[in-house]
Amino acid sequence: MAQGKEQFNDVRRDENGIRIVFYNVENLFDTIDDPTKNDNEFLPNSKKKWNSSKYWQKQKSIAKVLIAVGGWEAPDIIGLAEIENRQVLVNLTRSTALKNFHYEIIHKESPDIRGIDVALIYRPEKFKVIKYITFPVIYLGKQKSVTRDILYVKGLVKNRDTIHIFVNHWPSRMGGQQKSEPHRKCAASVLRSKVDSILHVNKFSNLIIMGDFNDEPDDISISEILKSKKENEKLSESDLVNLMSTIKEQNKGSLLFKDKTGVNWYAFDQIIVSKLLLNQKNKIHVSKDKAHVFSTDFLFKEKEDGSKTLRRTYIGQHYTAGFSDHLPVYVDFIVIPDKK
Repeated sequence: MAQGKEQFNDVRRDENGIRIVFYNVENLFDTIDDPTKNDNEFLPNSKKKWNSSKYWQKQKSIAKVLIAVGGWEAPDIIGLAEIENRQVLVNLTRSTALKNFHYEIIHKESPDIRGIDVALIYRPEKFKVIKYITFPVIYLGKQKSVTRDILYVKGLVKNRDTIHIFVNHWPSRMGGQQKSEPHRKCAASVLRSKVDSILHVNKFSNLIIMGDFNDEPDDISISEILKSKKENEKLSESDLVNLMSTIKEQNKGSLLFKDKTGVNWYAFDQIIVSKLLLNQKNKIHVSKDKAHVFSTDFLFKEKEDGSKTLRRTYIGQHYTAGFSDHLPVYVDFIVIPDKK
């Protein structure tokens, strides 16, 4: 079960390097009751006794992780999942150690029943936003969405080249894989249609898809509906490539999940790109090191039997002041400077 510590690639990024991170931070709720959402689990009068002290400890913990993922400098673009609202992002970027990097925020409220959303924060000197929009995921036979929207952001990296970013948090496996799978297939269909609309205009578009998909690279929603392929497969110019496709083969993952066979690693958190981004001659491309799961010692807790588990904020109702039930994933990109 235990995932060994990854040898973190802490190579200093030069002026042409960009590090993009995705992190499901697990229930970043404020302490204020939102009557339009089911946020009762994270209120001062709940069984968890969520309060300002725990909230700010959670904020500091998230900032610690994100700065650590950055290595020599903070990440340039960060996709986030399980944040309650814009204000928790304001607190994260303005009142923790992240404040020194002047992150800007992209967030829109989604119709998720619990009130959790996806978001993007970015360093404006590295990324210039052109536009952003959210796409609802409406289940078959329903009239409105009850889950997280897909966030789409178009922008310029280092004022040189356009990239298209999609931030996802697909429906969970609550109720079991078979019962919940149609919901993720629906999300995959929505995302694939938006990808196709971009590629129809320009098949050489730079696409970066990140998120917690609650499915693994080989599952139907990812491999067949989204049509994400492995790097070693035969690829056309408009194909999507899953940079996390070999994670399971390495017995690694981004979260621990209990199933019929026990507690195992699952690769739910993934980064997927258009084939063009693997071309070393493209103005922006993936570094040779590809994608990583950020797996370092302080994110783990050793159990009495010697195995390790992720340090979460809560275990059941017991507060443990940890981080998240997910590990961050990240990819380095190289942006080729214009010739003078």
